[in-house]
Amino acid sequence: MTESTVLTVQEHSHIEIRFKLTLVDGTVVDQTEDDEVFAFQVGDGQLLNRLDALLIGLEIGTTAKFTLMPEQAFGLPDSSNFQVLPKADFPETMILKEGLVIGFTTPTGTEVPATVYEIRNDEVVIDFNHPLAGQALIFEAKIEHIDP
Repeated sequence: MTESTVLTVQEHSHIEIRFKLTLVDGTVVDQTEDDEVFAFQVGDGQLLNRLDALLIGLEIGTTAKFTLMPEQAFGLPDSSNFQVLPKADFPETMILKEGLVIGFTTPTGTEVPATVYEIRNDEVVIDFNHPLAGQALIFEAKIEHIDP
């Protein structure tokens, strides 16, 4: 490789980035710490596919900022993902309140997060949509390293 060759992110590159993912109001959803990088292979599923695609073609050292609409990120809330469960299904020691995120185990053993949407007399409405469904996100990333 000659010194004039500039490395760019390709479809299956192994890369290291520093990143920050925020809501439009500035609330930080996730980020790398100052002394760390996030290492992954483009397309390996560790990032949203849309984010992977946005990084392709960026040069090493580049800082980029992207706004993703809900449809490009975690989608829009789906009313079929709301379930009504009997309050008796929850441990008596659990303090239920709207907005509480609870982990539910699926029949296959996978844990999925769900949010308490509403508490009724003897029922709890649970929202199984992704907690970021319906949210526009801002993704900032700096390409720190690319394995050629």
